Amino acid sequence: MPKLEIHQFPCLSDNFGVLIRDAEQGVVASIDAPDANAVTAALAAKGWRLTHILTTHHHHDHTGGNLALKAETACTIIGPRGEAAKTPGIDKQVGEGDTFAFGAHQVRVLDTPGHTAGHITYWIPSANAVFVGDTLFAIGCGRVIEGNAQIMWQSLQKLKALPKETAVYCGHEYTQANARFALTIEPENEALQKRAREVDQLRAAGKATLPTTIGLELETNPFLRPHVPAIQKRLDMVAKPEWQIFGEIRERKNRS
Repeated sequence: MPKLEIHQFPCLSDNFGVLIRDAEQGVVASIDAPDANAVTAALAAKGWRLTHILTTHHHHDHTGGNLALKAETACTIIGPRGEAAKTPGIDKQVGEGDTFAFGAHQVRVLDTPGHTAGHITYWIPSANAVFVGDTLFAIGCGRVIEGNAQIMWQSLQKLKALPKETAVYCGHEYTQANARFALTIEPENEALQKRAREVDQLRAAGKATLPTTIGLELETNPFLRPHVPAIQKRLDMVAKPEWQIFGEIRERKNRS
């Protein structure tokens, strides 16, 4: 199996762009297209030629570069079936349970609504990588805009179930603020304390905090930990349904 090359780069104010490449088959995809100029510059720096855009959701800071990049490269745009009408330049619609080939790799599509109604995630098991858009962040999760807490919790459960070693690529660099908030929810979590210190060091050095892994998020991300007794007790929600506890944590983050 040829290696999937992954290149992450910052763009816009706090977005991440990601390029993936199967060199043997000559295919290169941009995971979302926040900004055409930034994507083009990243392609030029790597010497790669764009063949695909894999769109996770319709928000402009994830699709703003679609049409310019398509005009420039004639790339194929794959995106969420549930948001096809809102996805500029979409050629192929995909949703839960669909798989498609990217070079020698199989991409599995998961429906992960909540942030938007039709948000999808791209999981590439052979590369141990998942591209989650704005559903999951490092030590955080996306704001619930077009769904509700129960819908978003179901989406996060799908991501929780992926192999722990899976590398997680998210849409934004929010980790430092997320860590500060997480410590208000689970201050006794030693793994979280350690990670917060590491995040501070990375950001002070101007370095990215991503990718993360599913395993690390399971240990330190309060949005994936509503089952933890200490969190339930702190929120005065002992034995409440996990989606309700998740919803309370999300509401507190909204107000923070």
